[in-house]
Amino acid sequence: MSIRLKTSSPRFPPWMRRKMPPAGKSLRVGRLLSDLKLETVCAGARCPNKCECFSRGTAAFLILGEKCTRDCRFCAVPHGEPAPAGEQEPEALAQAAAELNLRHVVITSVTRDDLADGGARQFAQTLRAVRRRLGEAILEVLTPDFLGKTSAVETVLAGEPDVFNHNVETVPRLYPAVRPQADYRRSIELLAYVKRRPTPGGRRPLTKSGIMLGLGECDDEIRQVLADLRQAEVDMLTIGQYLAPSPQHVPIARFARPDEFAAWKTAAMEMGFIAVAAGPYVRSSYDAEGLFQSVDSTGAAL
Repeated sequence: MSIRLKTSSPRFPPWMRRKMPPAGKSLRVGRLLSDLKLETVCAGARCPNKCECFSRGTAAFLILGEKCTRDCRFCAVPHGEPAPAGEQEPEALAQAAAELNLRHVVITSVTRDDLADGGARQFAQTLRAVRRRLGEAILEVLTPDFLGKTSAVETVLAGEPDVFNHNVETVPRLYPAVRPQADYRRSIELLAYVKRRPTPGGRRPLTKSGIMLGLGECDDEIRQVLADLRQAEVDMLTIGQYLAPSPQHVPIARFARPDEFAAWKTAAMEMGFIAVAAGPYVRSSYDAEGLFQSVDSTGAAL
């Protein structure tokens, strides 16, 4: 049985077709998340890797509710007025991570422009809660841009993350159509700021970002984004294929071929990224543990 997604674009090319993974631990993961009233980006963003990740007993946690204050035209997360941040959410997420015995915990969120700190305090509290339960785990955050507020970034860093991820998503020219409430330069500056700031405990988190192909970008624009990320000293990079979640979202302009992803991975490594994942189904949180493990303790690619 193959996974086929409903999109506003033509039939998937052969290299986009793949078999459904065995159920594995999917039922356990789904039941645990439901019992603890936790959200995941796997479900909220309709990630095509959800079945695979759940079957392996992993998930990327989504904090601060299920509704986003922004309405990006590529994203399936619902837009609307969010509910107040759950006070029990940090401990519930930590419990789930412990019960799943995760070695690498990814914590992301909806964008909360309605909150003064953008939800940074909830990130920090969640990081601390997980660290208390899983002291040796690698903790990765995937944050919004916090409207460029460095005070919010400092609050997240106070939670002592090992990896600080913030996605630029696409090339600057396409921002008005794809993510009109975001700002490309603001995202680059956030990543550069994180790289300059050790955590209060002395950690220097690896920085990470991601970009999608298939939205209408050209090669020169992709190359410039990679150069901008390297100028900000971003360490790790993910490159994946954009898939429209519904006919109401931005349509797929094209399907990038596997050899194109391989070429961009090579180019990115030559530019100085220490770890790169590139492929049609690569997502910013997909196999985050594997990407992190490809970097040794000195920050060099293995």
